[in-house]
Amino acid sequence: MSIPAQQSGALAWWRERWRILAASLIALIVVAMVSVREALEWQARSKPPIFLVKLDGAATQPVSGRLLLFAAPAQVARAEAPGGVVTSVDADAWHPTKAAVAAREIERLAPGQTVEIDTDALAFPTGFSHLPPGEYLLQAVLDQDHNYNYSGRDTGDLISPVVSVTLPAITPAVLKLVAVHARDEPWSLPWESPAVRADAADARKHTVKLERTSALLSAFWGRDITMRGWVLLPPGYDASPARRYPTVYVTHGYGGDENTLVDDVVNVHLAMKQGSMPPMIWVFLDQSCPTGTHEFADSVNNGPWSHALVDELIPYLEASYRMDGRAQGRFLTGHSSGGWATLWLQTHYPTVFGGTWSTSPDPVDFHDFSGVNLYAPKVNLYHRPDGTPWPIDRVHFHAEGSFADAARLEQVLGPCGGQLSSYEWVFSPRNVDGTPMKLFDRDTGEVDPQVRDYWVAHYDMAHYVQANWPALKANLDGKIHIAVGTDDTWYLDGAVHKFKLVLDSLHAHADIRFLPNKAHMDLYAQGNDPNALLKQMAWEMYAVARPGQPVPATTEIAAR
Repeated sequence: MSIPAQQSGALAWWRERWRILAASLIALIVVAMVSVREALEWQARSKPPIFLVKLDGAATQPVSGRLLLFAAPAQVARAEAPGGVVTSVDADAWHPTKAAVAAREIERLAPGQTVEIDTDALAFPTGFSHLPPGEYLLQAVLDQDHNYNYSGRDTGDLISPVVSVTLPAITPAVLKLVAVHARDEPWSLPWESPAVRADAADARKHTVKLERTSALLSAFWGRDITMRGWVLLPPGYDASPARRYPTVYVTHGYGGDENTLVDDVVNVHLAMKQGSMPPMIWVFLDQSCPTGTHEFADSVNNGPWSHALVDELIPYLEASYRMDGRAQGRFLTGHSSGGWATLWLQTHYPTVFGGTWSTSPDPVDFHDFSGVNLYAPKVNLYHRPDGTPWPIDRVHFHAEGSFADAARLEQVLGPCGGQLSSYEWVFSPRNVDGTPMKLFDRDTGEVDPQVRDYWVAHYDMAHYVQANWPALKANLDGKIHIAVGTDDTWYLDGAVHKFKLVLDSLHAHADIRFLPNKAHMDLYAQGNDPNALLKQMAWEMYAVARPGQPVPATTEIAAR
């Protein structure tokens, strides 16, 4: 063999050895990388998932509040979003387990500063480490005024863009608070019909913003408390300076406020202008407060709201506007929590008001508190005696969320403002620390019998009317009107049935209507008119205030 041939063979041998060595090194690197990734994934699974939130442009001064981090399965969220583009990830009261949420309190967050949030420490329905692996869409929100339980995403909340993250997360994602959430201008009504939107400007001209400091409430709280709302004057009010009008006091349900009332203001104005409602003065009352809805009930926790209305606000209004100023010309109406509030006012001030038309009221008989019999011994708000969960809402007779889900979600979103805690701020006795006593244990659902007894003694409407009927009858008989759907979303029809049995046993004259197959939010609708029931009730009020005046038939009202 020649020397060049020997050299060529040696080179080939070395090349093969280097190839084998390189392949081995690559294999070792791959194995190492896989091992590292597996180690990181194991670490991600075994440790609480930490995420970072940075104040990055949403504020120029230090901020504080409740930091919330929402997570929803990406595939489902995109399938439900218009065009597959998800711009918001949020809790869903109708489906409490649809999105996960974690929370922590932030005492101070400066611009440019980053904070950690442990998404296992305080979370619903579970810590993020227990979520099924996969892609999730995350969004961070800083609730500066602690009203997320009541209002949801509201003006002033600081928000991040929606971010895609794979769980379990190997490295913590950073969500940046870059924007400030703002509601639509309340008079714009983008969801309404063209006719209602077109009338908003004219309705606004006939509406006066109501802001009145209450001496009674201010003394209770030790600071100024303002009663808020709107006064809607009927068409022709200015042109008839000698004419007086019946007055309707209306308040909203849970989750509403003075801004959401604007929709009702415009709809009522348009109906009066078209002649499908009689000419009356409407006072739209805001019953929202930092603890939820105060229900216009006197409470050791929220203060003397009914006294403030009857003894302060109504005299002021009647001195300021041409109202009838007599019981036969003062009426009440409201839906849901507003239905409970107006029924409470009518039963406790029967000489002041000429009747209430309350719809789908919050539980008026605690033998059926959205299905739960609070009078039962050893009652549990989470579980039936057979161990199955108590549902809290339904859609077309199909249960959706549970009491346990609602209570646990409230605990994560914040300490105040949730529907269940709102009840406690109205109905419960007061703790030494100034907070209301809990009706039930938030971990177990067990009801405290002493707190329950206080609720019954002070706020069970059926119990109150039954116990006091001899004194109430002369001024209350015939003044109670209630309408509720047989498929009420929050099971509120059950308590109305119980209340009706009490009224029937007293031989009381009352108008109780159970509207077949109606739920909570579609109760007023008939045909193409979403406000048909309200129009009928308005004419019934007018017939009391102006007996002998012609009242149009239902078909005629619908045609106007």
